[in-house]
Amino acid sequence: MTEPLLEVEGIAIAFGGVQALAGVSLEVRAGEIFSLIGPNGAGKTTLFNVISGVLRPDAGDVRFLGRSIIGRAPHRIAQAGIARTYQIVRPFGRLSVVDNVAVGALIHARTVERARRDAREIVEFVGLAPYADRFASDLTLTQRKRLEVARALALRPKLLLLDEVMAGLTPSEMDGMADFVLGLSERGIAAVCGIEHVMRLVMRISHRIAVLDAGRLIAQGDPHAIQNDPAVIEAYLGTPTVAG
Repeated sequence: MTEPLLEVEGIAIAFGGVQALAGVSLEVRAGEIFSLIGPNGAGKTTLFNVISGVLRPDAGDVRFLGRSIIGRAPHRIAQAGIARTYQIVRPFGRLSVVDNVAVGALIHARTVERARRDAREIVEFVGLAPYADRFASDLTLTQRKRLEVARALALRPKLLLLDEVMAGLTPSEMDGMADFVLGLSERGIAAVCGIEHVMRLVMRISHRIAVLDAGRLIAQGDPHAIQNDPAVIEAYLGTPTVAG
């Protein structure tokens, strides 16, 4: 078994009197698609914010490639190899698709010209080549979600945090996004997918799954184990008959 790429150990954080995360621990390996599921308010985005350096936890540690990243600035964590998307996508509307991606590519590219060349390659990979020179504001929601991923990929991450990447998409669009996420794994990029209620796709794309409920990790394992875990069935999937 390979060494963990990401180690989350005992993360706890509260906002006022609300315990958003309570002792959450998990590991993600290189090239793995790891889905983090749970209803709205379960703590998925809060955990992403801790891993990416937006929030500092009250307790616990996050290690990336064996080193703690607690206390590092978000841009330093991005430089180290962790990129993320956001549930509400906000591209630079009056910049082209390529230039949106080139902004991120500048973190590694030495010139603007090189950043744009790298950006075009990424835009092609995410399936937006026909829209490369259009304003980002002209894209559909699905296309903006792909652009959000492209901007994150421009950072050359080893680990990609995908926050509610399926939200707002139609069933066919979700299938296309799922295929795209599987393609990330084939390129050796690990992905943590925060997903709310799309269990059909979670089971199809995930190597392993962790389940959050009210800030607590209630189960972790492969799709088969999660689908048959009594705690998950009771708290999230519904009754055994409904979970089917």
